[in-house]
Amino acid sequence: MQANYGGVLTINGAPIGRDLAKTKTDTDDNSAGGSCMIVVATDAPLCPRNLARLAGRTMLGLGRTGSHLANGSGDYAIIFLHRLPHRGGRKLLNPPVALLTNHAVTPLFQAAVEATEESVYNAMFMATTVTESSSHTRHAIPLDRVAALCQKHGVVSI
Repeated sequence: MQANYGGVLTINGAPIGRDLAKTKTDTDDNSAGGSCMIVVATDAPLCPRNLARLAGRTMLGLGRTGSHLANGSGDYAIIFLHRLPHRGGRKLLNPPVALLTNHAVTPLFQAAVEATEESVYNAMFMATTVTESSSHTRHAIPLDRVAALCQKHGVVSI
């Protein structure tokens, strides 16, 4: 996840971004949009159609975090199969594998949504304050305030 995030940060349904904006002291405007890039690797035996469907589910995870995929936003997901199957101690490049049925893909859809949501939080919570050469500063999210707001909304207990 590369989270050039736009939207109102939501954590477990709580509008944390809205509450943070009430006390905002800088000029950052994160509501306009950004471009999130999501990369998914799987070793699940999926046909091209179900790979595309799985990639599409990542946008649901992005939406769960409060992103509204604004006009002009370049949000996208890429997905690829990553398999290194072994049989009898030898690596086989293209062994015969039965593809998952459409019904069997449902748990992967849920996993893609949840993993995307988690990756947004990880990207935001690990970000640091940066200043561009033009002296424009983007501040890291204040984790202490996020934790307090989450506790206030009852979405986590600390």
